Amino acid sequence: MTGANTGATTGTNTGTDRGAGRGAGGGDRLRPGTAVTPLRAGLHLRGRRGSVTLEGSTAVPVVWGLLEEPLRSGRLAEFREGLEPGSAVRTAVDTLVGQLADHDLLVPGPPAAVNPDPTVAAPPGTTGAVGPAVARWIDATAGHPADAAAALATARAEVLARDPASPLAAAAVRALEAGGLPVTRTPAPGLPGQRVLLTVRDAAGQDRVVAAGAVGPTGYVTAPGSAAQARADAAALATRLAAAADAAADAAADAAGDGTVLRPHEVPGAFAALLAGAAAHRLLCAAAGLPDPAAEGDDPRLLPGIPAVLLADARPARADHHSWLGPERIDADRRHVRLAPPAGLGEALRRIAVLGERRCGPLPGPLPGELPQLPVPLAACTLSGPATRKAGRPRTLTGGGPRLDLARLELFCRAAELLLGEGTFTVGADPGHARGRALRHAAARRLAAAVPDGRTAVDPARWSGHPQLRHWWTTLTDRLGIAARLDVHQVGPRAEAYRAVVRRTRTGPGRGPGPVLGEAVEATPGDAASFAAVAAVTAVCAAAAGAPAGRPRPSGGAVAPLAAAGARTAAWEDLGWTAGWLADLAGREEAFQHTLHRLFGAGLLVTPDSAPGLAPDPEPAGLLRSFGFTMLRTAEEVR
Repeated sequence: MTGANTGATTGTNTGTDRGAGRGAGGGDRLRPGTAVTPLRAGLHLRGRRGSVTLEGSTAVPVVWGLLEEPLRSGRLAEFREGLEPGSAVRTAVDTLVGQLADHDLLVPGPPAAVNPDPTVAAPPGTTGAVGPAVARWIDATAGHPADAAAALATARAEVLARDPASPLAAAAVRALEAGGLPVTRTPAPGLPGQRVLLTVRDAAGQDRVVAAGAVGPTGYVTAPGSAAQARADAAALATRLAAAADAAADAAADAAGDGTVLRPHEVPGAFAALLAGAAAHRLLCAAAGLPDPAAEGDDPRLLPGIPAVLLADARPARADHHSWLGPERIDADRRHVRLAPPAGLGEALRRIAVLGERRCGPLPGPLPGELPQLPVPLAACTLSGPATRKAGRPRTLTGGGPRLDLARLELFCRAAELLLGEGTFTVGADPGHARGRALRHAAARRLAAAVPDGRTAVDPARWSGHPQLRHWWTTLTDRLGIAARLDVHQVGPRAEAYRAVVRRTRTGPGRGPGPVLGEAVEATPGDAASFAAVAAVTAVCAAAAGAPAGRPRPSGGAVAPLAAAGARTAAWEDLGWTAGWLADLAGREEAFQHTLHRLFGAGLLVTPDSAPGLAPDPEPAGLLRSFGFTMLRTAEEVR
């Protein structure tokens, strides 16, 4: 018999020992609500959080026919006692039960105690009893139904709102009462009109609070926390959502086609019910000790260890969770969030997507938008804040790279550096990435000032045959028609480090070297020339698209170890393929960083900065640290 997982829970297991151990205890029963579909030679079971397909023998449906009733009624131990130990039937039963346990389709302990009439006190001897509907929900959800029911039976709820009769507050009261909790309505004049606070107090007097509200066509539900944390999260979310409220209202009116405009002070009844129901659900789960609903779907966009907020749109109707840390981290589980550095480029991009989410992301999210993706992928992001404005307008950064994912990561790091303070910090996805970016930038700046053009030039025969260079140089000079010159210099007589510079060639009177289009510092002359050509193509394409990229920092191969981590390259992916090129670069990166540090160590001391306040606005630094990004302060940058 084999088990194939098709639900949220992963993994397979024969389960003989586990099934035997559980059965001997006599407490296991099939989780209520589990649906069963017999197959020709197997069985498919699906529950609320997991599902499994068991195949391999026509005997599987037969065994299930014997086992289903004892499992649903909680008589598994009694049923197993009637089977001969070591027999084929006993082994098949234990294997099947083990698979159910592995996929969260068994629940231990007795069912939740039921109070037939939840409007009155539970009968004697039924401590912890809840209403029938709540009992069914707990049995289908909780790992230990009796404990969850006892926690809810002693809980009390309160709904705070400026107007307790508003649609949102009334819907919250109904949702909590449907969960079996007595609810108190409390006027709160200090709350905004379309915001409510839902509070549950347990028998120990501990409060758990969730805030729900709406700004224009977008609603939100915060993660459970203290009252202060819920208020702070709601205020920060409302501020970030308010900027897009008018645009969302206009879009909703266009979509409706009837002139209806959803303004910030309007929350339709159905939308209010959605928000209130989601808020009550999260709060009831927190009070009962159940997993947060945000974690139920195994959404790969959500980051483990980061609280999630629910964002909902009224038109079209949509709701999903987003990882989010507010600027005020009051509760201990928010203050102590510190993710490890990302293990690869994909994980780094997931974190960038969270930090740059278009509605609630606190940092700019680099996206391709309408920028051209050929001959080089381009991305852009807009920075907000007084320190990043030019001529009174928000500053937009544009960048490119051999691949869009590389361009997005580089652009995010550059945007974060500007938000932290121009020329103060170097940001990277992990320590190695940040160190590589800082060393390359410092080396290029030193070499530009100290090494005149033409000195220690490298013979073109050593670098002109690099396949990446041939591609990007042909793109620049032939496809884009740019007259340019490429020079490559060795950093030192015995140093495996090279600087390449691409300059536009002037034509007509006063011919000579023009402005720099791109530069790079790498471990081989071919790599340096290739990255410099990529930077030049990026600058030309960005300018043609009306989004000047400016002169980029020469970060080049610093991203290679991150991009190559966990990535498999085929045998034919040589240096002409980006993946093969990155894998080749990754093998030299550590030694190259040691070389740069040896050459410039006297004036470049790269050290992590752990000070609590890194900039006038501490939020970017705190968020970057919490999400596992590295910020380095260098001696040159802080002079």
